[in-house]
Amino acid sequence: MFDVIVVGTDGSETAEVAVNEAIALAGTHGSALHVVSSYKPNRTRHVSGGGEGWDIRPEDEVDALLEAAAARARGRDVQVRTHSSRREPAKAVLAVAKEVGADLIVVGNRGMRGTKRFLLGSVPNSIAHGAQCHVLVLKTS
Repeated sequence: MFDVIVVGTDGSETAEVAVNEAIALAGTHGSALHVVSSYKPNRTRHVSGGGEGWDIRPEDEVDALLEAAAARARGRDVQVRTHSSRREPAKAVLAVAKEVGADLIVVGNRGMRGTKRFLLGSVPNSIAHGAQCHVLVLKTS
């Protein structure tokens, strides 16, 4: 039914629910899974330890987040590919979905309750309205 599934994550609890459900769906349907995350490249954190320090860039954190999600998918024998992007989160997910010919995008409903759902900038809302494929909006909060 769904050959290609796309899910976005920022590492939050609601995003993890969406990622886990996307992994389960991909496993059930034998789908390819694409996990997307975005970052702003202008902030760097300095971490010190053991007498030396190093800089952790936002893209490093996103890469680690994506790899953790991919490892969970591989553990369930799901074919997975990760995508990091500098775009805004909704635009990043929509661009990957279009690029890979997604049949389904999985998102959490966080940010879609009450009057906030009418404001611009809600990632799930933007994805639901901008997608060219099916969108599964999960109740995650």
